[in-house]
Amino acid sequence: MKQIIFFLGLLIFPISALTQTKKQVQEDTLPAPFATKSTRNLCKVIGWGDQKPVAPSGFVVEKFAEGFDNPRWMYVTPNGDVLVAESNTNLSVVEQVGGAIIGAGQSNTLRRSADRITLLRDTNKDGIPDLKDTLLTGLNQPFGMLVIGNWLYVANTDALVRFPYKAGQTEITAKAEKIADIPANDKNQHWTRNIIANEDNTRIYIAVGSGSNIAEGGIDKELLRANILEVNLDGSDLKVYASGLRNPVGMGWAPGTKTLWTVVNERDELGDELVPDYLTSVQRGGFYGWPYCYFGQHMDPRVKETQPELVKKTIVPDVNLGAHTASLGLAFYTGTAFPKKYQGGVFISQHGSWNRSVLSGYKVVFVPFAKGKPSGKPEDFLTGYIADLEKDEVRGRPVGLTLLPDGSLLVADDVTNTIWRVRAGK
Repeated sequence: MKQIIFFLGLLIFPISALTQTKKQVQEDTLPAPFATKSTRNLCKVIGWGDQKPVAPSGFVVEKFAEGFDNPRWMYVTPNGDVLVAESNTNLSVVEQVGGAIIGAGQSNTLRRSADRITLLRDTNKDGIPDLKDTLLTGLNQPFGMLVIGNWLYVANTDALVRFPYKAGQTEITAKAEKIADIPANDKNQHWTRNIIANEDNTRIYIAVGSGSNIAEGGIDKELLRANILEVNLDGSDLKVYASGLRNPVGMGWAPGTKTLWTVVNERDELGDELVPDYLTSVQRGGFYGWPYCYFGQHMDPRVKETQPELVKKTIVPDVNLGAHTASLGLAFYTGTAFPKKYQGGVFISQHGSWNRSVLSGYKVVFVPFAKGKPSGKPEDFLTGYIADLEKDEVRGRPVGLTLLPDGSLLVADDVTNTIWRVRAGK
């Protein structure tokens, strides 16, 4: 049966045949585009002072490390070292948000990227690193990291590279070997490039965000962007794994499955409640809407170019994470130290909004899983980042997430140059 399309003002949504699967049927609860005015509302970062993030009862939050230069992402090597990618956008805040002028101490700075990877090691096993070394320098906005065999793979903003690596080394001086080019245009609005390997370490998956908000410069400028790509370890057979993902960042495999999941930072300037960021399973060959539509087949009225046949194939995301939360980090809990309710579920960091009249995000949430699928709504896990909602003041902004071998959770705060450790205990 063909879909019947109802036009409600600027909002378009499909009512499908009863024979469709539950995954395809979409309950329409989103407001119409421009139901509220789009707002630039940049937070003011005041730092932590003697405060720290707040976790649920039964958890302890402690400072793991500090003194970085924008610690954006983390990776734990097979021998337990923690690698920290210190990197930043090379755009000013003015360029990032279309001309909004802000002062020092607000949501971002005008500094350039440190372009290095720092190594942390806990030699005495007390839960706090006592060794801090610069592992790599001279990179180009590094983000995702992977150790596979005797190689350290690093995702620069414009290329996947690798370096000879031996477990335990604290400095790499070898020249980078380029494995594959990654698209990065002049403005390069979404510059982060996360990487993850499959179970048998034969393929690498690269999360590449769009170069713009809604392809306003033309879809031809978005070649291989707003996608998750996959490639062999030697750089051969680069292809698109899934498309239409505006800015996928965190990725992970649901425990006990072979299903890839990602969090996606969605488009701006449609109003306070549009468009929701989301957590979704990622199907090989799947299309997720960008730039033509969002959260299923909700059409973006600003996008003049249309692809009706492609839109019909749009997959509805699994979990709504709220509009303008900047959901970026993702870590499935594969340990046993946390209570059972957390085991197998996923933690998601929300870096925080700039396009909402009231700040949203600025916390870490948890989504429970059962049998490899979400089994409940997102719930707050790590809060306290917002200091004063009326004054738009925040203490910090969470971004990278990873697990230590002991089952504790690390949370990077890039604007206060701090990494927090969350462990079970009193």
